[in-house]
Amino acid sequence: MTAADDTVEYSPNGRRRAGRSGGGVFGILAWGVALSCVLPMLAVALAAAFGGTDTIRHLAATVLPGYTLTTLLLVALVAIGTLAVGTGAAWLVTMTRFPGVRFLEIALVLPLAFPAYVLAYAYTHVLDHPGIVQATFREVTGWGPRDYWFPEVRSTGGAALMLVLVLYPYVYLLARAAFLQQSAGAFLAARALGKSAWAAFWRVSLPMARPAIASGVLLAVMETIADFGTVSYFGVQTFATGIYTSWFSLADRGGAAQLALCLLSFALTLAVIERATRGRARYHHAGKHHNPMPPARLGKAKAALAMFLCSVPVVLGFVLPVIILALMSLESEQNLLSRRYIAFTTNSVTLATAAAVLTVAAAVCLGFYQRLRPGRGSALAAYLARLGYAVPGGVIAVGLIVPFAAFDNALDAWMRETFGIRTGLLVTGSIWLLVAAYGVRFMAAALGAYEGGQASMHANVDAAARSLGQGPLGMLRRVHLPLLTPSLLTALLIVFVDVMKELPATLIMRPFNFDTLAVQAHRLAADERLEGAAVPSLVIMAVGLLPVILICRQVGRRG
Repeated sequence: MTAADDTVEYSPNGRRRAGRSGGGVFGILAWGVALSCVLPMLAVALAAAFGGTDTIRHLAATVLPGYTLTTLLLVALVAIGTLAVGTGAAWLVTMTRFPGVRFLEIALVLPLAFPAYVLAYAYTHVLDHPGIVQATFREVTGWGPRDYWFPEVRSTGGAALMLVLVLYPYVYLLARAAFLQQSAGAFLAARALGKSAWAAFWRVSLPMARPAIASGVLLAVMETIADFGTVSYFGVQTFATGIYTSWFSLADRGGAAQLALCLLSFALTLAVIERATRGRARYHHAGKHHNPMPPARLGKAKAALAMFLCSVPVVLGFVLPVIILALMSLESEQNLLSRRYIAFTTNSVTLATAAAVLTVAAAVCLGFYQRLRPGRGSALAAYLARLGYAVPGGVIAVGLIVPFAAFDNALDAWMRETFGIRTGLLVTGSIWLLVAAYGVRFMAAALGAYEGGQASMHANVDAAARSLGQGPLGMLRRVHLPLLTPSLLTALLIVFVDVMKELPATLIMRPFNFDTLAVQAHRLAADERLEGAAVPSLVIMAVGLLPVILICRQVGRRG
């Protein structure tokens, strides 16, 4: 063993002691990844600071109040909706027994496969004025377009509904896990004191699960403020659409950066709240020696009501959209096997594969560095790398384009002046800068999957590898990676699917004439060619089912 490797010390119970454990190269790589993830946020802040006060004054006097109010209203509606649907469904399938509960406890996860903008295309096709629902209604009643009122799907409420239908599984999964871990003692004591089942749930079970539920709601809220496809298609003016409009339609880079900074501040505030909430969650878990709560078998009327309530989000969030998109695709003229669609699919798969491999490799460096040198330094590096998940794709795009465009322009000017050669934009508009944006955005997902597997490895595994003469690199290559293959594959799959669905960063940063399935679906929907948009949307949904199937398997095992 070389001096550079150092040694690892362990306490008698096998726990790692803080101290030196080698891996200087991994430290450099880990901090490089962490600082790269922070770069877009710093660039947005600097670009906004140098954008001048005229731009922000104009924004404050015109669009900023509207963006703020609409974004806050959307966030409030999604928070309330996901809280009610996710928590209610989790309680019913965990704490009660009724026909179909085993199927529904898994099926309730399925809407996660859909991006919200795909649901928006499907429901607009059937609920808009020319859609089959209103057309049939007019035909049956004989009324004209102005003789009746029908809810407008292209509205803030409609966007909130689409987001609730695809985001409530975040709350459902965390709430269900919290309910499963609760002891029966407190709940049964409340019942023995004369409280009804509803009162015991409201005053005992719900407060005990509050940190987990709050984490799920905050995750849904962060996804809401990052959403671009749904609000853009519905014409809802939020910060996400404002950034895109300022950047492309108005060519106002300073305004886009300042809007991005506003959204970044909101997102980071939510990230801090989510981390604090998640940190407190461990204090509400029941001990292993406590008895789990026995599920209550419902009577016929209550069982029918429970089955109906749990079926509604599954039908609206998965079954109906699949049927609608399938019928739409049959009416379209889009051929998935045509040369254009093969190119779209190839581009999507290429970006997703490259981003997944590089992001997971970076996550391995971060996770392994934490394993080698546990302490505040490695924990800080991992925390900084995770911040990208709270940052919307549009903000990351602005934060990467601004510094690299300045670098490309400076390099081009220097090359022309020195050698008379034009270099153009070497980095900006390249595939690799887009892949870097994906890495920043989804590093937290990859790191979480890797750390989940790494946590199950006892510290004695490292000690045994060291005693056999393995340095940090050998221990990673010969011990950790083979043992953590399932976690690595899960991380690769999660990042792959997230990249396939990502829209705002792809729209802003993609190379010229380099379109993906998500971009094609957005373009066709923007042109009101919804039948055509159904074809790439179905492919995106089908790919999104892969990690959902893994989650469903875990849900089934826990049930």
